[in-house]
Amino acid sequence: MSLIDIKNINKIYGDKDNEFSALKNVNMKINEGEMIAIIGPSGSGKSTLLNILGCIDTPSKGEYFLKGELINKLNSKQLAKIRNESFGFILQNFSLLSEYTILENVEFPLIYRNKLEKNKLSKKEIREKAFKALEDVGLAAHIKKTPSKLSGGQQQRVAVARALIGECPILLADEPTGALDQKTGQELLKIFKDLNKQGKTVIIITHDEKVAKQCDRVLKIIDGEIIN
Repeated sequence: MSLIDIKNINKIYGDKDNEFSALKNVNMKINEGEMIAIIGPSGSGKSTLLNILGCIDTPSKGEYFLKGELINKLNSKQLAKIRNESFGFILQNFSLLSEYTILENVEFPLIYRNKLEKNKLSKKEIREKAFKALEDVGLAAHIKKTPSKLSGGQQQRVAVARALIGECPILLADEPTGALDQKTGQELLKIFKDLNKQGKTVIIITHDEKVAKQCDRVLKIIDGEIIN
């Protein structure tokens, strides 16, 4: 059984008189432990697909199975729980909260998870996990700094630490190297490769073929359709 199995997924925006199909009959399977690149030009449907994979959005038609469970029939509360437990998100713009320290930024996924679960972690446990996640990406010496005091590469590593703290099995990265220089981008890709070797399933959305070539498998999307 595949970790992710998408069958004839369509995503349609607008009404009948002004419909736009962002995704058209998309089929794909991703196995546990793979490092996959989904590549395509701007406007091809990459981010729409990522949002559906990460349970941020739901398809208009088709079926999405995650670990054999039909996802797109779940309610918003169920989707939120799956999203928080299964996926770590790493975005191009980092999405860090500027008024909080990087340690506090990394804590947020577990604070949110506490609201969804009965067996809650203590504040001390959350802080210890956040520190460990930042230590793993080489930022233990910067925990009291706010994001603005860090370089772009360091901010992206904070985003990786935040994605890791929940111990989610799947990492979804949307153009993670897009705002970084080539050297820093390669350092980030090495982190992804190391995490993949540790068992994480890594899915990278990118328009950069150099990034895609470093993954196990490449899927191309153009005008909302997977073409290979």
